[in-house]
Amino acid sequence: MAASKTVVRSIFSSGLFNGKVAIVTGGATGIGKAIAQELLTLGCKVMIASRNVERLAEATVEMRDIAHENSPAEIDHVQCNIRKEEQVQNLISSTLARYGKLDFLVNNGGGQYLTELADIRTKGWNAVIETNLTGTFLCCREAFNQWMRDNGGSIVNIIVTMDRGFPMMSHSGAARAGVENLTKSMAIEWAEHGVTINCVAPGGLIYSETAAKNYGDRDIFNEVTAITPVKRLGNPEEISAPVCFLLSPAARLISGITLTVDGGSSLYRSLWSIPDHEKNKAFSWKEDLHAPKGKSKL
Repeated sequence: MAASKTVVRSIFSSGLFNGKVAIVTGGATGIGKAIAQELLTLGCKVMIASRNVERLAEATVEMRDIAHENSPAEIDHVQCNIRKEEQVQNLISSTLARYGKLDFLVNNGGGQYLTELADIRTKGWNAVIETNLTGTFLCCREAFNQWMRDNGGSIVNIIVTMDRGFPMMSHSGAARAGVENLTKSMAIEWAEHGVTINCVAPGGLIYSETAAKNYGDRDIFNEVTAITPVKRLGNPEEISAPVCFLLSPAARLISGITLTVDGGSSLYRSLWSIPDHEKNKAFSWKEDLHAPKGKSKL
């Protein structure tokens, strides 16, 4: 029996991105895959990238049937560790060689793991910072230098909601905060070149099989649902639609902002619980009668 064809729908008009070319890092799974799929349904030519070449090849074959009949959409893949400068340079140049242009860059590739700050080893810290912050920087810089400086374009960086810090993932929070500020700087420096660049910050928790494996045995999905106002998890397609909006002509006046997509969770409660304690004593300005005269208590 032949495998059934995957049907992907979009809220946007068919053909919106006909003739456009996009790179999606981390495009073989989860949110990145949803973004790649929606771009394809809208007529875009898409290059997906990640470190796992087998997963890339499987996703490419799977998504080739998504484009509507008579659509100009195409998909291909390039293996790329975004922490490696030469591999990022190759990703951009290979896309230009394959499709002849680059209109969109979606920096979705990244990673982190659950741990308290005091337990993070330097090696793990550096790996998360290099993947999420340095990797995004390298992709943006190469896209700009190799194409967008002379031709313009749109970039979307996927970060996280971190308004109240990011307990248990402070390494990722630090990296993503860097990406958010980097985005603002690039929005200013590259405006004269016709480049718009924004962030999308998923919050609460976006469910995917990849995310579930990363969190292991912890029942974090039920924990997050309990503190999310909409009382449910998000799905990857609820991130891909905002990304497509920011890449669309409707968002040409939007640059340097962060669009939070979290079901209101950043306004509500936190997973982190602080127990009652007496470790923070109040300072008193009253004179200590037992302190030596003429000497500062500091």
